[in-house]
Amino acid sequence: MMRAKAYAKVNLALAVHSPSADGFHPLRGLFQSVSLADVVSIEPGEHDAVIVSNSEAPADESNVAWLAFEAMRRARRETAPATLDLTKRIPAGAGLGGGSADAAAVIGLMGADGRVDTATMEDIAASLGSDVPFALTGGTALVRGRGEMVDPVETLSGFSLVIVVPPFSLSTPAVFKEWDRLEGPTGPPMKDEHLPPALRGIEPMRNDLLPAALSLDPRIGEWKDELAAIWGTSVAMTGSGSGLFAYFASESEAGEAAAAVTLPSRATEAVICVDRGWEAVDA
Repeated sequence: MMRAKAYAKVNLALAVHSPSADGFHPLRGLFQSVSLADVVSIEPGEHDAVIVSNSEAPADESNVAWLAFEAMRRARRETAPATLDLTKRIPAGAGLGGGSADAAAVIGLMGADGRVDTATMEDIAASLGSDVPFALTGGTALVRGRGEMVDPVETLSGFSLVIVVPPFSLSTPAVFKEWDRLEGPTGPPMKDEHLPPALRGIEPMRNDLLPAALSLDPRIGEWKDELAAIWGTSVAMTGSGSGLFAYFASESEAGEAAAAVTLPSRATEAVICVDRGWEAVDA
């Protein structure tokens, strides 16, 4: 059996540009892997199977992690059946990249023995979704294009985050469609006094998809305002939502802030930054 942790990501900054000729929106963002993680296991089986625990993610061959498995199996020129077991902790439809993290962990596990070259693994990652190339590398990175251009930078430290996922999700295609309808709004940047020192002055800490998410579902704004009132600091959205987060100076402060949230969330997690997108663990 092979097993890995697949780490969630947070978009600390996300700038969106008008769609190019291929219909995709070029992006530029500062992405960060965090300690909230799914567990991905691959083991031989009598027939192919996908098992998903604690989530409504598809338990069939449409699951992006299974698509990654099939692509890597072809690249390895293997045909043996296997069971892919996903124990989910990263909520779906939250902008945290859980499905992409699972897919990247599969690619990493199956490529760890060197039988598939790095370029092929990167091509497979890019073919599966815009967040998968980052998740394959993880840590802290500037991400551009459709997500395929990943430039790692020194992993951020000196702060913790609290992530809160409201009890509803947002469709990424719907948010981008609304962003187009609104003629490409720019999200408001977070003020420096609400940012840790490591993030001041390097990128505008904004999410351009926030106005579209607010337009589609005003509950995002209600949750942001309630959390800001509880914590006394600014609250940001990751990806296309609905996940929200704020910065805290230490793990203990983040833990206290998480404990103070009494809203009926799908997840409330104090997390730290990690330096990779996935990590093999003992089976």
